[in-house]
Amino acid sequence: MNTRSTLKVVAVLGLILLVAACAGPNTVVQTPDAGGGIAGFWQGLFNGITLPFAWFVSLFNSDVQIYDVHNNGGWYNFGFILGAGVLFGGGGSSSSR
Repeated sequence: MNTRSTLKVVAVLGLILLVAACAGPNTVVQTPDAGGGIAGFWQGLFNGITLPFAWFVSLFNSDVQIYDVHNNGGWYNFGFILGAGVLFGGGGSSSSR
């Protein structure tokens, strides 16, 4: 393996480690928010699609979050990832080559 390949592997592993360091258990899953709601699949899909806009606004406004912690678990997460994937194009363009 050459130096360039080794550098790429180290960079990818470092990025994975950095992202994994942010992960942790959601202690308020299945718990209603102040309005009594629990976010589900459709809210996750919407939050995933609006991710870049919400992230930009969250830099200047601490009341805006990109992820709703008061969610129903797996279905919200699936909608969030699906929405973010749809927005960023998924892997469709690279699979056509």
